Amino acid sequence: MIGRLSAVVLDCPDPAALAAFYAELVGGTVEADDETWVDLNREGGQQLSFQLAPAYRAPAWPDPERPQQYHLDIAVERAEMDDAEKKVLTLGATLLEGDLDGSRNWRVYADPVGHPFCLCAC
Repeated sequence: MIGRLSAVVLDCPDPAALAAFYAELVGGTVEADDETWVDLNREGGQQLSFQLAPAYRAPAWPDPERPQQYHLDIAVERAEMDDAEKKVLTLGATLLEGDLDGSRNWRVYADPVGHPFCLCAC
């Protein structure tokens, strides 16, 4: 091993706003020194960071011309999936693909600036 993963960094047009969205989604403490970089520190979890990208262009699900490049999987108890969906939609997420009437274990969303993420039943 050469090193350890210290953070996952997301480009975005407003780092503070996107950090606040993910703080509600996965918990953590938002820390910002300026408007160009914001960290979401999560005790016992992976740090997320948000970097200002003034010319940010959101991925287009599932358009290969503007691919997702990555996505985050968020584990949710199966019995809590509908409630979790209501919460992420209220926070500003957009449903991209449902779970096909329960035939698969995940639902795909876009965060407020278009990064895809999944709620995955566990």
